[in-house]
Amino acid sequence: MASQNLFIGSIAFATTDDSLKAHFEQIGPVASARVITDRETGRSKGFGFVEFENDDDNQKAIDQLNGSELDGRPINVSLARPKEDRR
Repeated sequence: MASQNLFIGSIAFATTDDSLKAHFEQIGPVASARVITDRETGRSKGFGFVEFENDDDNQKAIDQLNGSELDGRPINVSLARPKEDRR
C-alpha cells in the first residue's frame, strides 16, 4: 500500500521545500516535502504535499499543525485526495 500524503494549503509564497519540511519535522521524520510551483514562472502555487516516513504521524500533524503559522501565514493541513486521471 502506498503511503498517504498530506495536502498543505494556504502556503506563503516565500515557503520553500526545506522550510516546509522543517516545520513538519517537529511531528516526526519526513520522507518528502514539496511546494508545488508554476512551470512557467517558478512561483509557488500556494500549496504543497508532505509525506511522513511513518503514516501514524499524519493524524498528529493534522491535529497539531492545521492552522499553525508558517512563514507568516496560517496553513491548512489535511489528507491528500488521490490524484485523478486526466484525459
